[in-house]
Amino acid sequence: MTPKEKAEQLVESYNELGKDFTRGVSMKEFSKQCALVACNEVLGYMGADRGYAFWTEVKQEIEKL
Repeated sequence: MTPKEKAEQLVESYNELGKDFTRGVSMKEFSKQCALVACNEVLGYMGADRGYAFWTEVKQEIEKL
């Protein structure tokens, strides 16, 4: 899976969760913020030798969506 595909998968996975909780924020923006939180969590727990570059790229791709 490419970083872009992972970014899209993370954003989509939150899409259904927030439908009742967005209150004035677009669903896509809500999903992006949730996915960024998940990326930050992953990045916070891994070392440079365990996929750090991949998850950094995933985060960059989420920000572009």
